Amino acid sequence: MLKLLALSASAIALLAADPAGAQGITRTDSFTAVFGGKNVGHLIAKTTGDVTVIDFDIKNNGRGPTDAEVIKSNADGLPVDWKIAGATTFGSKVSEGFHQEAGKAQWEDSTGKGQAAIAKPGLYVAQAGSPWGDGIIAKQLLKAPNMTMAALPGGTLRLEKGETLTVQGEGGPLQVTRYDLLGIDLTPTTLLLDAKGEMFAEVDASSIIVRKGYEGEEVRLRKLAADWSAARFVNMEKEVAHRYAGPVRIRNVRLFDPKTSSLTGPVSVVVRGKEIAAVEPLDSPPTPGEVTVDGAGGTLVAGFYEMHAHLGQDGALLNLIAGITTVRDMGNDNAVLDELIRRMDAGEIGGPHVIRSGFIEGKSPYSANNGILVDNQQAAIDAVRWYGARGYWQIKIYNSMNPAWVPAMAKEAHLLGMRVAGHVPAFSTADDMIQAGYDEMTHINQFMLGWVMTPGEDTRTLFRLTALKRLPALDLNSPKVQHTIQMMVDGKKAIDPTLGIHEQLTQNRDGQVPPGAVDYLDHMPIGYRRGAMKAWVDTSAPGDDKAYREAFEQILRTTKMLHDRGVFIVFGTDTGGSFTYHRELELYQRAGFTPAEIVKRATYDSAKYTGQDQRMGSIEKGKLADFFLIPGDPTQDLRAIKTIRMVVKDGTFYYPSEVYPHFGIQPFTTAPAVTPAR
Repeated sequence: MLKLLALSASAIALLAADPAGAQGITRTDSFTAVFGGKNVGHLIAKTTGDVTVIDFDIKNNGRGPTDAEVIKSNADGLPVDWKIAGATTFGSKVSEGFHQEAGKAQWEDSTGKGQAAIAKPGLYVAQAGSPWGDGIIAKQLLKAPNMTMAALPGGTLRLEKGETLTVQGEGGPLQVTRYDLLGIDLTPTTLLLDAKGEMFAEVDASSIIVRKGYEGEEVRLRKLAADWSAARFVNMEKEVAHRYAGPVRIRNVRLFDPKTSSLTGPVSVVVRGKEIAAVEPLDSPPTPGEVTVDGAGGTLVAGFYEMHAHLGQDGALLNLIAGITTVRDMGNDNAVLDELIRRMDAGEIGGPHVIRSGFIEGKSPYSANNGILVDNQQAAIDAVRWYGARGYWQIKIYNSMNPAWVPAMAKEAHLLGMRVAGHVPAFSTADDMIQAGYDEMTHINQFMLGWVMTPGEDTRTLFRLTALKRLPALDLNSPKVQHTIQMMVDGKKAIDPTLGIHEQLTQNRDGQVPPGAVDYLDHMPIGYRRGAMKAWVDTSAPGDDKAYREAFEQILRTTKMLHDRGVFIVFGTDTGGSFTYHRELELYQRAGFTPAEIVKRATYDSAKYTGQDQRMGSIEKGKLADFFLIPGDPTQDLRAIKTIRMVVKDGTFYYPSEVYPHFGIQPFTTAPAVTPAR
């Protein structure tokens, strides 16, 4: 057992409240966490001598991490002892420790124990630490040659310097400098450091953790973070997006045909500009000035639809090169998404087409902070009208909405030509929302909770997830279950189950490769890999492990029952898409879909459902050139979709093997051979 692990979680909590007996504290650093303009938590670091005690707590949308940390540093400020205890966003326990001395480093986290011989003290990257750890890393990198250092347990960390700006707050004007921290995860972490190299803020386009007293800078800094991230992706787009001047002939490919749910014989597909110019016999001769792509007998599939996204700039390109050419965004910062869509549509950065959902939430202590928050029925109707006037495809209703307002909201949405989807608001049921006018239910847990809850239980909290433990005792043939399913059938309602997020919630365990990540985890950066091997929920109570595992089987049985009864199921993840979207599709085989049915639903059926089948969803002359190339046949083995060689969106060509290294990902396959125009 590590020396540091002798500190219990309760001892750390006590230290956090009263470090060093509340005597001799030399410095307190306080930060406020802001999401969507709302204070959602804090980070407080109290330093006494060489020991820093951290209290970190965030609660947004009824959930968030809680950490207590004790860090002992050497004279150079490098941690030599580090203990972390608390809970993750969804409640699983955290117990992490690191210790180094006498040329040896040891650590223990959810992935297990590790150690390394070191010639000099090393820079440890915590698995479940607070943003304070990023500040420690940045300060050490500032002193390192080329601002680069090897890290423990592995990998290399690098700091890139950006611009210096002046911020205003209670402490007076302050100069801070932007730095991007690279090497931990898929995308950089953006930090602002003061002149002493101390952390001032950690920021992205949607949220910020900022030094107390400077919360008034939140909007400006988030906007700057979006611009900084955009500049990175603009530069990346220049390197990886191929826009050919003349026609492009993709030779020797078979097409997935949604009319027959099978593959065609070998053909050539010609792309000119944004559209498919022709689908020709394989032996058709090329015309002068064409670029030729050798399809090598592979399969072209129309671009996938990810139907439950919360799209951000960092994930836009990763979704695209996973074959996802269209996403349905289910709730976002409206202004941030506006700008992201503008950049993608202008070709400044790579990303999918976006179908927008207007997020509407009721005001409560548990509110999510996206979209529009309302506190009365007229405000809710006005929010519907706001989205309708801006061309949104549907509205999405969330947990804190007063269920009594939903019928009027649904009536207004339908009057304006929009669909209605959403969570089941607290203290109501799926039956209530179907009657109130929902066209589509969001998340299978939201749909099923009414069968296992008792009146008064609050789904605005983590209860909406932990209550899944009750599902194994549920009789799916009971009248209450069958009544709800029949309401879905009779009302021709759809459902967005998001199976993958429920698999992760119920099946992920500390130290184990998640079942949905076995095909890609080894290709990812070390920080991503370690984060994936962490349980989402606390399964330590007797019987909980078994209950959660069996709950997912009940979810699959319910999804199959809905599918067998003809309820339309849309495929979305709520976990960022990309790699997790491929797993999402895989899981529907366990719910009774064939591979061919899955490919058709993810392409043509989704295009038709969203009213886009005249331009998207299949590979035909005159449609948008949105498709991807794989070596295998996904109608026989759905896993073929995981080795994508080329993606085309609006006639722009991307080769994943060129893109993935920009994210620290090892490519999964090679690019096809391309012959320039002659």
